[in-house]
Amino acid sequence: MRAAVMGSPIAHSLSPHLHRAAYREMGLSGWSYDAFECDEAALPGLLRELRPVRGAGPEEAGSWAGLSLTMPLKRAVMPLLDSVSELAVEVGGANTVVFAGGAAHGDNTDVYGIVRALTEAGVPAPRSATVLGGGATACSALAALRDLGLYEATLVVRDPARAGETVGAAERLGVALAVQTFDKLTTATQVDLVVSTLPGVAGDAHADRLAGVPALFDVVYSPWPTRAAAAVESAGGIVVGGFAMLLHQAVRQVELMTGRSDVPVAAMRAAGEAEILRRVTLTG
Repeated sequence: MRAAVMGSPIAHSLSPHLHRAAYREMGLSGWSYDAFECDEAALPGLLRELRPVRGAGPEEAGSWAGLSLTMPLKRAVMPLLDSVSELAVEVGGANTVVFAGGAAHGDNTDVYGIVRALTEAGVPAPRSATVLGGGATACSALAALRDLGLYEATLVVRDPARAGETVGAAERLGVALAVQTFDKLTTATQVDLVVSTLPGVAGDAHADRLAGVPALFDVVYSPWPTRAAAAVESAGGIVVGGFAMLLHQAVRQVELMTGRSDVPVAAMRAAGEAEILRRVTLTG
């Protein structure tokens, strides 16, 4: 059985290390997991190429079990699938494709990953929250907040005119959304939880204004800690990094692709942390 992660750029992905660790621990010696560079333009053709080898079931050697999708493919894949979960429709993006019975089914495990990351870190269910950034991960963050019992949130973006897809996701999720710009960040961070979906070091410029929040979930996992995370932690707040989300969304993907529930979270965590440390050592 084959599986892979696809996106662009993809060379940095930790997914192969996480999934392969799970396969080893689960005794899935015939399974492989690769990483393929793929942009939006190449995605339709690639999915067509996979159709003949999907297989009618996991017992067919050489067939594809599924795909993990990262940016910019999570939204682009939606119209190319045979079926899509209700959650993926609500969020507006699928980060997981499972092949079975000759069909491709889309799902979203990012929401599960965010919820598990927050609960694992002991973050209390928030009574108020703000999400920074308006991309696909922000939509998953709003769904996670809903799953935690919060049906209203603030979205902070640079340009509200470009937040249409996130606003649409909030409407489908039943989450009342107030859209603000970064000049209002000081007021917007007077909440129980801030979720930063800003890429790379983009959140560093806002570290001082984030320092006093009770809890920060920053989707970045490298470099870690970000300046924002360090500021919150120094002030006594709870900090959750992006690796925890990546780990748990991958755990759920392994469950969906293998049909098994005995997924070795500890082994996957150790493999991911070891790879992050290796990269830090190489660049340090």
